[in-house]
Order: sequence, then structure tokens, then C-alpha cells
Amino acid sequence: MRAEALYFTGVAGFFAVVAPVYLRYGDDPAGGAVLVVCSLMAGLVAFFLWTQYRRRGRRPEDRREGEIVERAGPLDFFPPRSHAPVVTAAGTALLGLGVVFGLWLFLIGFAVLTGGVFAFVLQYADPD
Repeated sequence: MRAEALYFTGVAGFFAVVAPVYLRYGDDPAGGAVLVVCSLMAGLVAFFLWTQYRRRGRRPEDRREGEIVERAGPLDFFPPRSHAPVVTAAGTALLGLGVVFGLWLFLIGFAVLTGGVFAFVLQYADPD
């Protein structure tokens, strides 16, 4: 994951350098906002990848002498069923519709989205 982490760090750095220049010399504030958001999003992905690299180390794919058999076996835990994605998607849709139709729908969407996110986070939490 080191290669991916370096890539996204470079992307985040590029947008972080370009955004202030664009905000200073550009006439469009929306473009500057997009560049800032792009920098933050790429930085978030880079942070995640660096954390995973530090936690798990090098993968067999990262080494030239890596063998296919080193990657054999279970990769990770994938849940069999979950209602959290559907609840989160519905909350996001209601949140977007709430921006158009009113605060009341936005608040309902926020509540549904919060429930979906908590379901994602806590669905396999250890009760101890």
C-alpha cells in the first residue's frame, strides 16, 4: 500500500498547492472550493493508506519477489448481510432532497443517515 499512499499524498499535495493560487488569481470561488475539497479528500485517502501500510506492512504485491501463494487464504472479514448500506443510502437521499424541499426533510434525512452510520460502525462491535 505504500505506492498507493505515495500516489494519493502527491495528489493531495498538488491540489493543496494549486488551490491557493487559484483562489488568489481565479475569478471563480466555486473552483477554489472544489480544489480545496479535492485536496482534503485525497489527503483523507492518503491518511487511510499510510495507516494501513503502517499497521499491516508490505504486501506481497509490493515486492518484486512476492509469490502468489503468499496471498492465499482468507483476505478479510466480509459481512454476510447488512441493512446499514440501504439505511445510509436512504438517509443520504433524504438529506439531498431536504436541501431542495425544506429543513424538515433535511433533519429527517440527517437522523436516518446518522442511524445508518452508527449501524455501519457498531454492527460487529464486541459487546464486552
